[in-house]
Amino acid sequence: MELLPAPAPLPGPPDAPENSPGGGLLARLLAQAEASFRAARAGSTLRAYSHDWREFRAWCEQNALVALPASPQTVILYSTDLTKNERKKWNTLSRRLAAISQLHSQAGFESPTRTWAVKQFLQGLRRELGVAPVRKKPVLVDDLKEILKQIPDTMLGKRDRALLLLGFSGAFRRSELAALNVEDIEEQRDGIAVKIGRSKTDQEGEGRRIGIPPGDDRATCPIGALAAWSSAAQLTSGPLFRSVNRHGQVLDRRLSGEGVAIVVKRYVEKLGHDPAQFAGHSLRSGLATSAAAAGKSERAIMNQTGHRSVTTLRRYIREGNLFRENAAGGIGL
Repeated sequence: MELLPAPAPLPGPPDAPENSPGGGLLARLLAQAEASFRAARAGSTLRAYSHDWREFRAWCEQNALVALPASPQTVILYSTDLTKNERKKWNTLSRRLAAISQLHSQAGFESPTRTWAVKQFLQGLRRELGVAPVRKKPVLVDDLKEILKQIPDTMLGKRDRALLLLGFSGAFRRSELAALNVEDIEEQRDGIAVKIGRSKTDQEGEGRRIGIPPGDDRATCPIGALAAWSSAAQLTSGPLFRSVNRHGQVLDRRLSGEGVAIVVKRYVEKLGHDPAQFAGHSLRSGLATSAAAAGKSERAIMNQTGHRSVTTLRRYIREGNLFRENAAGGIGL
């Protein structure tokens, strides 16, 4: 049975054929309502669910098991095989189980992932595997300064300089950086305000504004770097960060989130670091960690990063304060 990672279709109008006066309107309303159901989840989430469901269903077919509705025993066996034989990480299993749960609910079945047996099994599996996430390293202030020294004064270099400085000072996610338009930048007396229309934790598109102050040094000022890039690329509207070809020509195509990560990896590798340990998120975590080390308050950091969870933010703060507030320091050793 083929299922899409979206809510089951709404029932059609029973007594109004499409060619009747009321049927056309009802059909249009039905299509609009289904679109709203699909918009309840981000496109990336839907694609991930679709992929994960196909993986689970294929595994069930290979092992002569029923995928829908799946039994608790099937889910337990699948989880065991995935983590112990295929060596997948806990995060991968969690996402697969979320897809299984969503698809069962969509089809009108009770999710096997919510049964007592599966919950007990997963609790034991978590302890056995250990679930500490492998986090990418942050790009700290000193790292960023060294990176900026490596960037040439070319069209591509101007873009990368603006991208890195704005991404760091605004603590943007890579998807947020990639989605920025020229129209989202507003000059103000004390700096610039950047409007984020939609983000990972704001799927309804309520939006928020992030203030970017000028840098203490012209060479590391995000506002100056952004102005230099915008002027050189002659940007007046549309995507703020765009692809640049090998001839230095600015294309109309928007730089992707993956492109943001590639820029970060490219420059940290030039400093002798392992690029696999860094990602687009390294700019965001770098600002949070650096701000904590500089003594900035939780409130100030959360205002910049947009974190809704203090618990999540404090992971960065602990890292930033690792030596700043260390009990072993300054005691006479």
